[in-house]
Amino acid sequence: MASVRLVALKALHNPSPLGKLSHYLLPRTHVFTVRAFSAVMSPPSTAVVYEQHGPPDSVTRIIEIPPVELKETDVCVKMLAAPINPSDINRIEGVYPVRPQVPAVGGYEGVGEVHSLGSAVKDLSPGDWVIPSPPSSGTWQTYVVKDQSVWHKIDKDTPIEYAATVTVNPLSALRMLGDFASLKSGDAIVQNGATSIVGQCIIQLARNQGIYNINIIRDRAGSDEVKEKLKKLGADEVYTESQLEVKNVKALLASIPEPALGFNCVGGNSASLVLKFLRQGGTMVTYGGMSKKPITVSTSSFIFKDLSLRGFWLQKWLSSDKAKECREMIDYLLSLVREGKLTYQMELVPFDDFHTALDKALGKLGSQPKQVIKF
Repeated sequence: MASVRLVALKALHNPSPLGKLSHYLLPRTHVFTVRAFSAVMSPPSTAVVYEQHGPPDSVTRIIEIPPVELKETDVCVKMLAAPINPSDINRIEGVYPVRPQVPAVGGYEGVGEVHSLGSAVKDLSPGDWVIPSPPSSGTWQTYVVKDQSVWHKIDKDTPIEYAATVTVNPLSALRMLGDFASLKSGDAIVQNGATSIVGQCIIQLARNQGIYNINIIRDRAGSDEVKEKLKKLGADEVYTESQLEVKNVKALLASIPEPALGFNCVGGNSASLVLKFLRQGGTMVTYGGMSKKPITVSTSSFIFKDLSLRGFWLQKWLSSDKAKECREMIDYLLSLVREGKLTYQMELVPFDDFHTALDKALGKLGSQPKQVIKF
């Protein structure tokens, strides 16, 4: 039973995103009788925050955020791991179309363990592993408090780095393979950016569906080793861009059929190479532009080949009331991970080394695997 006591009335200013609290006390003569119920509070959290947009290595800092009181339907999650994605960097820079108001905590996806619960939460228990699904801003911190509707329980046998990264890249690959063409076993797709996580996932998901995959990588030292790695994942063909500077690229395909679907995350000449492979009436889907160069399409590609150009943005798909469908697909992808049918290269980095991981994600230290922060 809650005890009854006399307290001075306080006006409490709600915490800002950085956890700054302000208290305003009335004169001591104003005394009221209230019931004081014991509140469930989160632990203090260590977070990567930015108070303005700009270069991530300049505007981010690590601070302590005070405890937060849990509402009835809130869940406090102790984060286990969260990746640094290109879209996270773009949000901090202020160039991503959808971004939280500053000041803000970085991060958009991740995995954590349930720490404590609001009084009305029934479907989760302390110790459960959960991910925000659809993804939600603010995962670069040690404790996150959000409504129970945000969290999706997953199998604890999943490696944390895959649980932390399943929502943005693997889900994009799965959606793009299914949303733009009715592919069946024996069909083919072509893509550039094959070494990206989305690219690696497309290779493996296509292989699982019996779909041939043709892959384009940039010319660089060690390209033969890269080709071998991609073929071990299930790539049918891998070409460098210079290998495709021929009049008829389709002559390279031998018994592989002309692709009905192509994926572009690079732009520029690399996108043009994807288009050269596509069959009559084929579709190229663009989901990124790493080269920052425009896509150039010949008039004949439209008139004589009737090619279609489409775009894919996961955020738009997720915002169209797809929570249930999203969670079913995430469970499917994580089952493939546990079965050894879906894998990609990542580097787990301790939270204490966050800024080193950020430098790697920004490309300051050369080509690096996906950086995943381990809390």
